[in-house]
Amino acid sequence: MTSAPSAAPEAAPLQHAHGPGSPVPVQTRSERFASAQHADFPEVTGRELEWRLTPVASIRDLIDGPLDGSPFPAEVSPAAGITVEWVGRDDARIGSAGLAEERAAANAWSSSEKALVVTLTGEETVTVTVDRTAPDAAPRAAHTIITAKPNARGTVIIDHRGPARLSENVEIIAEQGSDLTVVSLQEWDDEAVHLSSHFGRVDRDARLKHVVVSLGGAVVRVNPSVALAGEGADGQLLGLYFADAGQHLEQRVYVHHIAPHTVSRVSYKGALNGQGARTVWVGDVLIGRDATGTDSYEENRNLVLSDGTRADSIPNLEIETGEIAGAGHASATGRFDDEHLFYLRARGIDEQEARRLVVLGFLLEVVQRIGNEALEARLLALLEDELAAVEVV
Repeated sequence: MTSAPSAAPEAAPLQHAHGPGSPVPVQTRSERFASAQHADFPEVTGRELEWRLTPVASIRDLIDGPLDGSPFPAEVSPAAGITVEWVGRDDARIGSAGLAEERAAANAWSSSEKALVVTLTGEETVTVTVDRTAPDAAPRAAHTIITAKPNARGTVIIDHRGPARLSENVEIIAEQGSDLTVVSLQEWDDEAVHLSSHFGRVDRDARLKHVVVSLGGAVVRVNPSVALAGEGADGQLLGLYFADAGQHLEQRVYVHHIAPHTVSRVSYKGALNGQGARTVWVGDVLIGRDATGTDSYEENRNLVLSDGTRADSIPNLEIETGEIAGAGHASATGRFDDEHLFYLRARGIDEQEARRLVVLGFLLEVVQRIGNEALEARLLALLEDELAAVEVV
């Protein structure tokens, strides 16, 4: 079924002064216009800052077309201390972590009829898998809310498969003292298209580990935005991607340090192989004027395995207070480290196998930080499969 856009939360307050059509330029990342209404955003031409590196023509139906907003198929594994429910668009929890900042996310927001809500309440660590297998390639919208209640512990794995054309919004709330890991795994079919905006809020003394793994799909664009809203909040944002020929994998990361003594670490790593393989990573970190004692670092590293690829890597850092513990960023794109190859070759390993091991070691640094052995073993197998078809040069 196809749902038409209907009533949704109002646009975020105080942001209309910098909204579409305003003569006032956006001075800082936190001033970007936000709204749940598709019509509040101007038409996308592909020249806009947030779209100029994206193949807009390939996703036009998700940006502007009608979307099936009925509940997207999802099976949630049972676990102690977990509640799962579908709620209507008038539920007060919708919009509690953020609002759409671009036209495609707003289209999904206003089209979704219900939201899937997963709530963790137990202090014993649990793992929950949300298995989302698309039944077909019809354009769809989805909305998911993941909440860790005070002092709750757990990992939520969102597992994507199938031939989807999906635009979604995911809200993540780590309440006071909680420790939450959320993993978004994109193992789509080759022709799938996936646009996903994640909005995270981390409260006082809470910890959020957010992991994006993109391996499948023709066009995959995942944009995590995390607000460290409570004193002592900790945000760890990890990413792993492997782009094959003709594949476009994009991540736009935003971390907003709002409260004092907050910590963030952003680490994304990717590999590219094959003609037309394309990756985009944009990392924005904003340390607000009240975020004294902040400790922040972000990095993106890309390994090029063949000719004909392109990796865009754009780190940005804004600091509004001089009273911080530390802040920095790094970006690198290149081929192999000759020293690593020499080390392996000197021990009798042939060149092709040595190159494969270097790639695997490069990517596994992110995998091993997830903290879930079963998932780490699965990702190792998937990366082995990716590399089996690669003739590294």
